[in-house]
Amino acid sequence: MTRKITIAAAQYPLDALKSLAEYEVKITRWIEEAVGQGAELLVFPEYGAMELAAITGDAGDVSASFDAVSALAPETDRLHAALAAKHGVAIVSGSGPQRRPGCTPNTAHIFGPTGVRGVYDKIMPTPWERNPWKISPGLKLTVFDVGKARIGLLICYDIEFPLLSRALAEAGAEIILAPSNTETEWGYWRVRTGAMAGALENQVYTVHAPVVGASPWSAACPQNSGMAGIFAPSDVGFPPGGVLALGEMNKPQWVYAEVDLDLIAKVRASGGVQTYNHWMEQPGATQLPAASVVNISGAKQRVGRE
Repeated sequence: MTRKITIAAAQYPLDALKSLAEYEVKITRWIEEAVGQGAELLVFPEYGAMELAAITGDAGDVSASFDAVSALAPETDRLHAALAAKHGVAIVSGSGPQRRPGCTPNTAHIFGPTGVRGVYDKIMPTPWERNPWKISPGLKLTVFDVGKARIGLLICYDIEFPLLSRALAEAGAEIILAPSNTETEWGYWRVRTGAMAGALENQVYTVHAPVVGASPWSAACPQNSGMAGIFAPSDVGFPPGGVLALGEMNKPQWVYAEVDLDLIAKVRASGGVQTYNHWMEQPGATQLPAASVVNISGAKQRVGRE
């Protein structure tokens, strides 16, 4: 039986919300729309959580908005876990800063189809995240087993560093996600180029999900540019350019694609090129960061690489 999964990548706008109840209505509406279209893996963008700072009136100050978003994380986790379990889907919620003792990483949460949560901290902060924002780098790469697929999660700038994607592929990732937040179209194209390169180099699917539109009330994210994309290797069985789906620039919407996971295994074994298999022939190619596998499917862990 062919293994397939339908992916929804969000082009998500930040709104000046007035209450947590308003946020719940918005997120529920977005998720139910995607589920209604058959989505089984839903991806919200980097810094998608920053709209929460409007609820507390702290959006006009970057540090205060970080405090507000971090404080509301348990509530947003509860909501996303409940919706993932209700619909039996996997959801990556919008990332945000998390205050921890001595550090503040940019953190994304992924929820499996029974509501089990996985956590990923962005490893490569951008220059402005480093200074003046003081975002701390993450230390751990993880592949999340959601039952139907094994998913690698990176955040924005991470996807521009090929060893991170490669480590996830070596650990069994079939799909690598790149939720993003970019102010300019230059930034958008950097992330998109990194995502498409990752699909080529590792013979995996990659998913780009950005924040879109202006939010001048937010000191952290006043302007956001991008369009969602779902990408594949450029080889037999896929579109010649490797683009499975692409949105419309800066328009709030979901972008969908059904992907065939067995086709990834096939192209790795007998494609026109075999970049996955030939990677280790490069000088220095074995110097990869470690990546672990975490089962968030709610089912027994599968053994071995598919």
